[in-house]
This record gives sequence, structure tokens and C-alpha cells, in this order.
Amino acid sequence: MSFEHASVSKGLMMACALTSITAGVFDVKHYLHLQLVPHLSRHHQYWRLLTHHLAFSNSSDLFLAELLLYVVGVNIERQFGSVKFASFTIVSGLLSTLLEFMALILLHRIGVNHIPGGPSAIVFSMLYQWYRLVPVAYHFRIFGVPLSNKAFTYALALQLALGHVPGSLVSSCVGLLVGYIYRSELINIKTWRVSPTAINLSSRFLLPLVGSTRPPRRFNRARPEQAHLTTEVGDEEVITTAPPSVQRSGRPTGEGTEGSSVVREWVNELTGRTGEAATRIRTPSEVEITQLTSMFPDTSRDVIVTTLQQR
Repeated sequence: MSFEHASVSKGLMMACALTSITAGVFDVKHYLHLQLVPHLSRHHQYWRLLTHHLAFSNSSDLFLAELLLYVVGVNIERQFGSVKFASFTIVSGLLSTLLEFMALILLHRIGVNHIPGGPSAIVFSMLYQWYRLVPVAYHFRIFGVPLSNKAFTYALALQLALGHVPGSLVSSCVGLLVGYIYRSELINIKTWRVSPTAINLSSRFLLPLVGSTRPPRRFNRARPEQAHLTTEVGDEEVITTAPPSVQRSGRPTGEGTEGSSVVREWVNELTGRTGEAATRIRTPSEVEITQLTSMFPDTSRDVIVTTLQQR
């Protein structure tokens, strides 16, 4: 899987890694978490409501979040489109900030006073969309327990949710709630989009920083290059998915020669004969000719007969 059509997800992953590493290098991570008492209630540091989304508190949380963004964010962005996905990310960040602040106010009497740094709520909001939109590919069982291919992603998310209990658990629950609100249209926020001006500025200044999102080049070679010694010509024949235009000897390659090579190779692999054993002349039966003619309708009868004679 690549970042094709997922430039926003790639930018988020790069930004999370860069801010988390920078915060660790300059030892400013103690400014990037959310704590009700005393930071909000006594010192009125309300800027922490926004800055606590910028960086993760440790490398393990960063690693888990990067894996989730790669698995979940890329799929959701391809289904949403980059503009809608960017709008969804901004809305999730603002709504999760409000709900996390309310959760701290309501739950601080039972010991919830701290929420660790990092956009965990945004990641879990994406995870809810992934849960609703992406179908299960296959099922399997481990010790009789039925599981699906999504179980591995949920295991990563569970580790992130239980990393700094109870704060990380509250943040993950808030993220799932935000994803539910966005999906259920309880609040009409799905129609909001980033302004065209912001899109143009991001495409001009931020997209070059993200780099290329093109997928890796796929070779069209169906099989490794092999040399086959034939009875007609002693040249090497390269079997690829693209039709060869000229043999290495410089003579044009005809359709009959190509068809003969494919059919001969199939017969040799079927019978297990190669080398000199494949060059012995025999008289093919009509049943064999009919069978190969039905399997290779574009190949002439003469080519099929010649191939069967060499079995």
C-alpha cells in the first residue's frame, strides 16, 4: 500500500513525527499535555487545549499512532477525498478538544485529571469511520475464537487506548464519540469544507513539503527472464506480458512462433519433459489436438500439431 491519493494522511504522519521528536529534543513535552488542575483551573493555561494535540508524550504512542494513521487514515482519505478528509480532521480536532475539556470537568472528582499529549482522539475518530466504511476481507479462528483481518488494527488501537490509563482511555472514548457524531449527523458538520483559499495555499506551500505520493513502479514482467533452446532457432526468447516486437537476432517475431513457444512450454511443464526429451517426434491423437485447440483458440492447428509431436 502506498500514499497514492492520500497526501493529507502522509502530511499528518510527518507532522506528528516531526513535532514529537522536536518536543523530545528540546525537552518541552511537559507543555504539551492537558491537565485540569492546576494548569487550567488555577493557571488558566487554556492554550493547552489546542497544543496538547501537537505531539505524543513518548515514542511508543507515536509508533502506534503512525501505524494506525497508515492503515486507517489512508483508506478513509481515499474514500472521502483529500478535501473532505482534511475538513473531517479539523472538525474532529475541534470537537474532541471541547469534549475532552468537558470530560475533565465531569470526571476529575473520580481521578481523571490528565490527558496525555497527542492527537489520539483524532486517530480514534478516524478509526470509527474505518470501522463503518471498510468491510471485512476475511475471517479466521485462533483457539476457537472467531476473528477477522481487522483484529490486528483493533489490537494496535487498544494498546494506544490503554497506554496512560485513565487519561488515554478517556481520549480514545472521546475520539470514538466524535466519529459517531460525525457519522450519524447529529450535528450538521459533514457538509463543512475547507475554504478554496486554504486549499490553494496548502497545495502551493504544504504539498511540496509532503513530497511525492505516487505508488511504486510495477514491472510488467510476468516471469523472470529465461533462455529457452528451441529446435527451430537457437535464440533466447524472453517471456513477458508485453508482446515482443523483435527477437534478439534482429528478425521479426511472428504470432505463430510466439504461440508455438507458449503452447510448447505448457506441454513440457505438463508432461515434465525438457531438453532432448521434448524434441522427440510423435504422432498426436485427434483428442489431444481438439483439447489444445479449445484451450488455445487463437493458435493455428499446425502449431498445435508441431508442439504435440515433440512431447
